[in-house]
Amino acid sequence: MKIAILSRNPRLYSTRRLAEAARERGHEARVIDVLRCYMNITSHAPSIHYKGEQLTGFDAVIPRIGASVTFYGTAVLRQFEMMNVYPLNESVAITRARDKLRSLQLLSRRGIGLPITGFAHTPDDIEDLIKMVGGAPLVIKLLEGTQGIGVVLAETRQAAESVIEAFLGLKVNILVQEYIREAKGADIRCFVIGEKVVAAMRRQAKPGEFRSNLHRGGSAELIRITPEERSTAVRAAKIMGLNVAGVDVLRSNHGPVVMEVNSSPGLEGIEAATGKDVAGQMIAFIEKDALAGKTRTRGKG
Repeated sequence: MKIAILSRNPRLYSTRRLAEAARERGHEARVIDVLRCYMNITSHAPSIHYKGEQLTGFDAVIPRIGASVTFYGTAVLRQFEMMNVYPLNESVAITRARDKLRSLQLLSRRGIGLPITGFAHTPDDIEDLIKMVGGAPLVIKLLEGTQGIGVVLAETRQAAESVIEAFLGLKVNILVQEYIREAKGADIRCFVIGEKVVAAMRRQAKPGEFRSNLHRGGSAELIRITPEERSTAVRAAKIMGLNVAGVDVLRSNHGPVVMEVNSSPGLEGIEAATGKDVAGQMIAFIEKDALAGKTRTRGKG
């Protein structure tokens, strides 16, 4: 097969590993900078051009689209879909997962365990919003934040009011969530491919930090997850319509709660912690699933 990998940087670990895994399995892999693609949108012969040439003959496309280029990146991916190229994750599913509020509403509607979450627009409602979420301590998140950026732990009601007021004053959208104290600064990243959790790691925040992201200095180790955690991760990915997803789960007193469903999960941390060839499993999934013109939008909303 001829596989396109949409990535801005061919040197990134995940991009490199996917290209290597594809070539090891006998496929042709080409890394394409999504922002250098330009499109001819026409009914009869939609096409994508890249640095002066027309891209043709691809059987599958692996989107590794960063959050900052979601709009343009998914437009390019949609064009590949119009050309009947199989997408590992569909454009509509990526867009759905990138909208944190929308994704939480979809998961909630389908009965997935979530932390109590509030969303408001007007500073006048802050006091009641904090009470609704269960009071301090609580977590305040920028809707557009990634890798733990724009996530604040407010330990007192006064601190929560100040932070929420400041964010709303800047005209940014935020979520206010209960703080799952019993998780003790750890979460579980479940790597889902198809309808299986193929690898899982426990990420622990460094001392004095509550965010467990590896980019924030957290550590990772192999973990055995429970059947309920496994089922929750698979269901969350399916609701989003994602074939490949990183589902972040916290262990709470009332069972697993989903923090986020990531449509472009990194490979470096999970492969190092588990010793598994996750990139190879992604390519193997494409081999089984990439039938000509086969695209599926499994999630709704």
